[in-house]
Amino acid sequence: MYPVAVRRRLRRTGRRGTAPSLRRRGRYIRARRPRGRVHDLALDATLRAAALHGRPRRAEGGPLVARDDLREKVRVTQQSYLILFVVDGSWSMAVAQRMEAAKGAVLRLLTEAYQRRDWVGMITFRRDEATLVLPPTRSVALARRVLTDLPVGGKTPLAAGLVRALEVIQRQRLVSPEIVPFMVLLTDGAANVPLVAGNDPLDDAYRAADQLARAGVQGVVINLEHPQFDQGLADALAQRLRMPCYRLPELQADALVRTVRRALYSG
Repeated sequence: MYPVAVRRRLRRTGRRGTAPSLRRRGRYIRARRPRGRVHDLALDATLRAAALHGRPRRAEGGPLVARDDLREKVRVTQQSYLILFVVDGSWSMAVAQRMEAAKGAVLRLLTEAYQRRDWVGMITFRRDEATLVLPPTRSVALARRVLTDLPVGGKTPLAAGLVRALEVIQRQRLVSPEIVPFMVLLTDGAANVPLVAGNDPLDDAYRAADQLARAGVQGVVINLEHPQFDQGLADALAQRLRMPCYRLPELQADALVRTVRRALYSG
């Protein structure tokens, strides 16, 4: 994980930029005093510090180095994201259009993933469960193969979809701690399947949303409800997630991709 100050800055901007690298890669921009063990020695800065402190010089000309002289490298890399689509696959008049738009957006973003060092994945929720239909990947070929024919219809287990998203994000963070997760949630905010029998389905969804917010997950909510029938459920869910909520004039892949790009790659 990044230091707290860095994570807060990334959540606040919601934009792609540079972030301190946790590994010995990226562009060396400056040196600093080590915080504990030295993992990436900045030899030039260390020797300058020793010289400034007036350390005795070795026979071969270089100054002796004390612990207080040690400096480590600060590197930056282009920020990488896990873009995770979480899509309501339950029955509605527009479910086929929704799935086609999400699949198209996934494929479009994957064509850019290698250059941007991003990962893309997709979860659908329908009937009584949420399914990871596309594990985080950079492979366009894999996405084309597994997203060809996705089942749709049934009830709306929104809470299960959000819980599954958090599980995928936490697992990816263990593998790649430098990755910043970004969730693209396509929903009308309604729910009719609880996590536990007897619970209120919407309360379960809000509790799952609170967990995602506490985990610092960025993202956007795409409101699927028709404006004439909108009860504000998607907006309420977005508030719990601490994410913006958008309604797209036309739910198409191009519009989804533009929304993600504006959130991540602009500025």
